[in-house]
Amino acid sequence: MRGKILILTGLAVGYVLGARAGKERYEEIKNAAGKLWNDPRVQTKVEAVEDFAKDKAPEVADFISDNAKKVVSQVSGKKKSGSGSSSTSTSSSAAKPAKPNGTTNAASS
Repeated sequence: MRGKILILTGLAVGYVLGARAGKERYEEIKNAAGKLWNDPRVQTKVEAVEDFAKDKAPEVADFISDNAKKVVSQVSGKKKSGSGSSSTSTSSSAAKPAKPNGTTNAASS
């Protein structure tokens, strides 16, 4: 029992000290990240990337739109040819409910 109390006390002390050190370290990292982000050299690069993204956005949108249209036309083309096979599968599925009825008829026989 004494060993358990010592372990719990050690864990509690470690938690308290770790929490204090952890918060201080967190604040240090946060401040360093803020200084880095606000550095004029970093902001120059950020602005360059924003300008690049704004310039390329219409091209990307067109590319995505064109490819989406191709995919839709391929899928809708497959659905039209697939719809004939789905009607076949519908007739197959119509045969499936007949099996339980046949089972019921067989059970009553």
